[in-house]
Amino acid sequence: MPKKAYLGQLSDIDMRLLRVFRAVVEAGGLSAAELELNIGRSTISRHLKDLEIRLKTTLCHRGRGGFMLTKEGQTVYDATLYLLNAIEQFRGTVNDMHQRVRGNITIALFDKMVTNPNCKIDEAFRVFDDIAPDVTLDVYVETLNVLEKGVMDGRFQVGIIPTHRASSSLLYYPLFDEEVHLYCGYHHPIYSQADITISDAQILSEKYAGLGYHSPNMETSNRLKMVRHATGYDQEAIAALILSGRYLGYLPDHYAEPLVKQGRIGRVGEDRFSYNCEFAAIARRAPKPSHIVELFLSCLEKVHAV
Repeated sequence: MPKKAYLGQLSDIDMRLLRVFRAVVEAGGLSAAELELNIGRSTISRHLKDLEIRLKTTLCHRGRGGFMLTKEGQTVYDATLYLLNAIEQFRGTVNDMHQRVRGNITIALFDKMVTNPNCKIDEAFRVFDDIAPDVTLDVYVETLNVLEKGVMDGRFQVGIIPTHRASSSLLYYPLFDEEVHLYCGYHHPIYSQADITISDAQILSEKYAGLGYHSPNMETSNRLKMVRHATGYDQEAIAALILSGRYLGYLPDHYAEPLVKQGRIGRVGEDRFSYNCEFAAIARRAPKPSHIVELFLSCLEKVHAV
């Protein structure tokens, strides 16, 4: 007996309900989504209920306890992003045929890049807007693993990441780099010790805080045989652990600079414990990037080539 289909053809109303659902999830609740959607909370609530009835499942808990996705709601949200981005990809392809630079790009950035003087993403945004003013941008900040997976499955059309292991599913566009050094906090016992008196063995004996996913940070610490005692999942987490005075950790120099000037952290190990991190833009190899995406990638390459 064939398996029963719970969902038939998607109508325009279904698509509208899914867009409302996405806006509520990304805003973090019904009240916060009112401004984004320009409709009242009661209407938003009714749309969510209609969608739940249509999909025959509870998507989220909402009420005095706050907004929270159910497991099924997370699955529907992920599928919604994939669907809406696929529609945008189709629209971009059709527009390409008519040479119309209109549509939307979803871009995901690695965290703590804008303080890097080598990073010129802001200039790329400005140049792109000059030549494609009708294109809208959705910009996210994600961890490396989420960012790469999001580009591969179509949730994001462009990502900007620190390069590490390459994937045959992605196209890479080298952009800029950053210097990364090992730091300790003001309260750490070796903070006031002259760097020349700190041995490699002493550094390796101290507690170390590192990033918890494959990255240049993890590659370097593994090569140096540094034992991770605390794990962070972005630079802000690592900085907080360093500032505790209990851990050593890696930070990009541009990000660490104001903390160094405030006397809150200090560099350890100099060039013995440092690395250079290269950044690249990524896009899916297949299907081929749309004209709009290629145009944005060319802007990134142009401003970083100067």
